[in-house]
Amino acid sequence: MTISGASLIGQNRVQGDGPPFHGIRADNGESLAPAFGSAGEAQVELACTLAQQGFDAFRQRPYEHRALLLEGIAQGILDLGPALIERAMLETGLPAARLEGERARTVAQLRLFARVVRDGNWVAATLDSAQPQRAPAPRPDLRMGKIGLGPVAVFGASNFPLAFSVAGGDTASALAAGCPVVVKAHPAHPGTAALVGGAIQRAVTDLGLPEGVFSLLFGRDLALGEALVRHPAIAAVGFTGSRRGGLALLALAQQRPQPIPVYAEMSAINPVLLLPAALRSRGETIAQSFVDSLTLGAGQFCTNPGLLLGIAGADLERFQTYATQALAGKDAATMLTPGIHAAYQQGVERHAASTGVRLLARGRGTTQPFAACAALFAVSAQTLLANPALSEEVFGPAALVVSCRDEAELREVLEHLEGQLTATLQLDAGDHELAAGLMPILERKAGRILANAFPTGVEVTYAMVHGGPFPATSDARSTSVGAAAIERFLRPVCYQDLPQALLPEALRDGNPLAMWRMRDGTPSLD
Repeated sequence: MTISGASLIGQNRVQGDGPPFHGIRADNGESLAPAFGSAGEAQVELACTLAQQGFDAFRQRPYEHRALLLEGIAQGILDLGPALIERAMLETGLPAARLEGERARTVAQLRLFARVVRDGNWVAATLDSAQPQRAPAPRPDLRMGKIGLGPVAVFGASNFPLAFSVAGGDTASALAAGCPVVVKAHPAHPGTAALVGGAIQRAVTDLGLPEGVFSLLFGRDLALGEALVRHPAIAAVGFTGSRRGGLALLALAQQRPQPIPVYAEMSAINPVLLLPAALRSRGETIAQSFVDSLTLGAGQFCTNPGLLLGIAGADLERFQTYATQALAGKDAATMLTPGIHAAYQQGVERHAASTGVRLLARGRGTTQPFAACAALFAVSAQTLLANPALSEEVFGPAALVVSCRDEAELREVLEHLEGQLTATLQLDAGDHELAAGLMPILERKAGRILANAFPTGVEVTYAMVHGGPFPATSDARSTSVGAAAIERFLRPVCYQDLPQALLPEALRDGNPLAMWRMRDGTPSLD
């Protein structure tokens, strides 16, 4: 497919009326063809109006049409073949194997939501039978089901050009909910976005769906995102990025005459607890696995393990020695953009200049201009507690090892931490009592709790939670990965005494869709 540099609005390619920009090679900063025209207010208005006009027609189509759309997008992405991987490699600096794995995950997400749509559990169909003889007043026939909120604005992420981008989890779950999507492509990988956007556009066209079901807008200017969030047709926002960016969108959404929800994944340092028995018996193995996780993808994962907590003593010192040795052998890796690289360098320098912080190790250096050299620091719990800035995310392969005097201080540090996407327990049988005492804190602090693993792998399943208390996300009640992500873009509607012909098919007598439903408080296929 040819990359035109135009926004995809409905079934058309529309040149933006704002200043043009280029994608750049992540490894050397050179511009890549073609130039992309920045979408302006006119293009935002057209995309959002089409989405609003197509919403009712799309959500009222048989659920099977949504499933077929999601499967069609998945196949369309696969059909792009090597061209997609090659362009993404240029724009992100990520290796082919990583991008091929991410493509597989993106396809799996889309197919998962096709299954979710078909099984119908997301409707939460609930029927309470009429009780005309009930005294002192009869009860009407009540039926409840869920429908989509409306058009959703999705902001593509920088660190996952496929799985959290144009056809990523936010787009897949919104389409599954029956919501049209207007995507703002991330300016770091516009060519990749254009290829995937073309696959979605073709899938919508092939099924004869309303053209407003999908649009893709390009632009570097913050005003484009602001205009999208402010548009009255937009009913919700999905965002993955920095805390600063997420909070700005949240503020805009709350200032609207009709406020809307913003589901923003923002920042986390994902603490790893090195419990005593595990550290004593497996310190070297844990250290190697930690360094592998820290440096994976140049540390550019939202679940990167940026903080390790242990009890002071010889076992923790040995762990630091093992981790230092492992990290010293890691090569520097190109980061996604020059801006991300600069921010990483500033974060590492800030840690290094902080009082009480000791540099343990750096990875191998490089002459490449935008490659990150991994960094590991050590600090006492008291220093961390006295300097909240040390608990802030440094996006990239940098981490702090925190030495706690005892279990009480370990608990104090955990209470001090902000909300997290993940928390990890490295533990053996002898640590179970301590871990049980820490679990209530971890449950309050994190959306996913792991044992004897590292958090940089996020499975796409029914049980996965990729969310957490603020600032990990703007809404701790939701997840952006897994089947439950569809809940973000749904709302309940109750139907009282409506004729059968006016009810959604999922709520009609006879259960025509053969779905599990709650009838008078009991799960039923009736």
